[in-house]
Amino acid sequence: MRRRPLKARVQVAAVTALVALTAVAASAAVVVSFSPGPTSTGSGSKDGAGPSRSGSLPASAPGTQHPSDSVVNISLTDSGGPMGEGNGMMHPGAMALSAEPATVRHGTVTFRVSNAGTVTHELVILPLAASQAVGARPFGADATIDETGSLGEASKSGGEGPGEGILPGASSRVTVTLAPGQYELVCNLMGHYVSGMYSKLTVN
Repeated sequence: MRRRPLKARVQVAAVTALVALTAVAASAAVVVSFSPGPTSTGSGSKDGAGPSRSGSLPASAPGTQHPSDSVVNISLTDSGGPMGEGNGMMHPGAMALSAEPATVRHGTVTFRVSNAGTVTHELVILPLAASQAVGARPFGADATIDETGSLGEASKSGGEGPGEGILPGASSRVTVTLAPGQYELVCNLMGHYVSGMYSKLTVN
């Protein structure tokens, strides 16, 4: 095999070394250009778009807020006195049931009931037909109306739902789901409905 002259071999080695140095320099430039930036400290992204340390979602994230339920405040009052005497019970206007507001949106509705009278009361929620007027339901010999179709009742002093009646100065509550329509809110203890304890609620 014929050997190259010494001068030629030296030139080839020099060229090879130069090519190797160029490749190394190019590799270093690539590494520098793709090096990652500063890492997060765990307190969320700089612009606030990521989750916080507590894991909560941003305030603008969909589905994190819910509309409040409707609340109706019910006041139960009476003029006191023995049944059927003077301005006492068992005559129209002797007692009253007021609702505020009188119109709410359909869905979940909470009734907060306060007895500001001098005798025990309650709240019963009844559907009201379009052709029916409040205070016009027939009553029986015990001076109470038919509660068939009742949607809920608040009659537990200091509690929620049915009970033995709301004592004077006490309160109760009940939460129900109401569809659009008309409803009659009543106290159906003996003689209270005919004494004026009814009110209309409209649900849109």
